[in-house]
Amino acid sequence: MPRYLTEFIGTFFLCLTISLTVVGGYPLPALPIGASLMVMVYMGGPISGGHYNPAVSTAALLGGALPASRFVPYLLSQLLGALAAGMVTGVVTGDVASPAPAPDVSPGIALLVEFLFTFALALVVLTTAASKRAQGNSYFGLAIGFTIVIAVAAGGGISGGAFNPAVGLGLGLIDGLMGGAPMGHLWLYLVGPGVGGVAAALVFKFQESMP
Repeated sequence: MPRYLTEFIGTFFLCLTISLTVVGGYPLPALPIGASLMVMVYMGGPISGGHYNPAVSTAALLGGALPASRFVPYLLSQLLGALAAGMVTGVVTGDVASPAPAPDVSPGIALLVEFLFTFALALVVLTTAASKRAQGNSYFGLAIGFTIVIAVAAGGGISGGAFNPAVGLGLGLIDGLMGGAPMGHLWLYLVGPGVGGVAAALVFKFQESMP
């Protein structure tokens, strides 16, 4: 139970930061979003692994870093955390910000961007927090947080910058239910990050097989 509570809390604060930052019009959203993930990873890493992202949990499962019995509870905890963050944002501000592709971006391009940066994020998580070669390091939270800073800064304006099915689905559902946004693009934030997580696990297993 502590693991699942930790995944809920970490995902909640990550999604709350995303939504409040965007709703508030902060000029450099990548920085607080990446910092939020970093501090939550340091908080929860020793307890749950600090995933806060179904794509990362998928990569950890396939990479041998997460037991199969914990996979579905992790996903449920993450989704509930995202939904709670969306509801709190709505109560606090009267609005919810959720990821959406730029108006002139095709679904294929948005999907590619979500895949690429989720792949990068999941691979960084596995190689810094799950690899035998990196055991005991103190930089894993910085590496993971700054991966999201890079991803949001570089790809957020193209795909919407979810790189996390909990962010895309959780915030998107609350935003849609409040009448703030259409929900027809939510599949992008399930498929792109999901495939990115699988690809990261395959690369990680290949890396770990090297002497």
